Amino acid sequence: MPFDGNHAELLGGTALRPGIYRGRARARDMLTYDQTRTWDSRGNHLGMRFERSHKTHDGKTVDSTGAFLLGELERLDPTLHLPLVEVSWSRDIDLREDVSIADDVTSYTVSTFASAGGLGTGNSIGNGKAWVGRNTTQITGVDVDINKIPHNLHPWALELKYTIYELESAAKVGRPIDEQKFEALKLVHQMNIDEQVYYGDVPFGDTGLVNLSGVTPTNVVNGALGTPQWITKTPDEILSDINTAITTNWANAAWAVVPGRIGIPPAQFGYIATAKVSLAGNMSILRYVMENNVLTATGRGKLEIYPWKWCLGAGAGGTIGSTGTVDRMVVYTKNKKYVRFPMTLLQRTPLQYDGIWQKCSYFGRLGVVENPYPETVSYSDGI
Repeated sequence: MPFDGNHAELLGGTALRPGIYRGRARARDMLTYDQTRTWDSRGNHLGMRFERSHKTHDGKTVDSTGAFLLGELERLDPTLHLPLVEVSWSRDIDLREDVSIADDVTSYTVSTFASAGGLGTGNSIGNGKAWVGRNTTQITGVDVDINKIPHNLHPWALELKYTIYELESAAKVGRPIDEQKFEALKLVHQMNIDEQVYYGDVPFGDTGLVNLSGVTPTNVVNGALGTPQWITKTPDEILSDINTAITTNWANAAWAVVPGRIGIPPAQFGYIATAKVSLAGNMSILRYVMENNVLTATGRGKLEIYPWKWCLGAGAGGTIGSTGTVDRMVVYTKNKKYVRFPMTLLQRTPLQYDGIWQKCSYFGRLGVVENPYPETVSYSDGI
C-alpha cells in the first residue's frame, strides 16, 4: 500500500500533512509493495506504473475465468486464440466402425492356404498343379491355417469441471469458461488420436503407421554426392528412391497391390514442392514425380504424397520428432482392407452437481492400428 501521513505513528515520526513525513522512516518505507515510489517530497501522488495497473493481485494478467484488468484506452481482441496444433489422422487412415464402448479387445484373423502339387511334381514355378491321372486313387486337398491377431481397445476419458463462481464470472465478461474447456478437451482428444494412429503408445507397446512391428525398413541409396538425403540428390535420384519403394512394396504384396500413398517429413515435402527439375524449366520435383512414378505408369490411379510430421526422425536410429537424425518415408495403400484404426465416438455423462462444482466426463475407446497385410506397407529410411 502507498505511504502517507496516516502511517506516521506506526513508524515513530510526525505527520505534517498527507504524503509528507518527517521522522525515522527508512528508504524502503517510501516505496509501495512493488518498489515503485508513489509520493514525492512535496506530497504529490506520482501514480502507479502502467504495468502494475494491468495485473491482478497475483502478478498475472488473467485468471481461470478469463477476466482481465483493462485500461480505458486498451482494445482487447475477443477472438479465442487456440494453441497451434495440426492433426491429420482422418486424412491418412480409415476407421474400423464395428467396435463399441463395451468391447475391451479388437481382433482379426489372417488365413494361410496350402495345397500339395499333384503327381509329385512339387510346387515350383511351372509345377504344382492339381493334376490327376485316369487311375488316381489318392487325391490331395487343401489346408487352411487361421491365426487370430488381438489388440487392446483402451478406455479414454477426461473430466470437465468448473465452479459456479467461474461460470458467473466468465458469463459476466462474455467468455464462457465451459465452452473454452470443452474446446480444450476436444483438442486433447484429437491430439491423442493423432499420436496413436501415427506412432502408437510407448507404455502400452502400441505401434502406428510410421513404426509397425511387422514392417522391415530399408535404407535409400546414396546419391552422386555420396549422401542419402534428398536435399543433396538430383530429381532423378529422388524419383528413383520413390519408384524403388513402390516397386519393392508391390513385389512384397505378390504383385497384387500397388501402393498409392506416400508420407514424408514436411521439410522434404517442402523441398520437392518448390525445387525445380532444371534451371530452365518451371516444373517442380513433386510434379515431376507425380507424373513419372510406377503407379501412374500402370494406370491404376494417381500417386498421393503428403507431409507427415511423424516421419521426422522416425527412421531406424533416429529420434522421433527431432531434426537432423534419420527421417522415414512411408509407402502404403489407404484402404480399410489393408490398414485401419478402431475407435468409438466420444460420449459424455450427464451433468453432475457437487456442491459449488458442476462436472461431466467425456469418454470413449481408442484402439491400435490394425495391419492385416504388412506386405502392403514399406519404410525407406535416410531421406
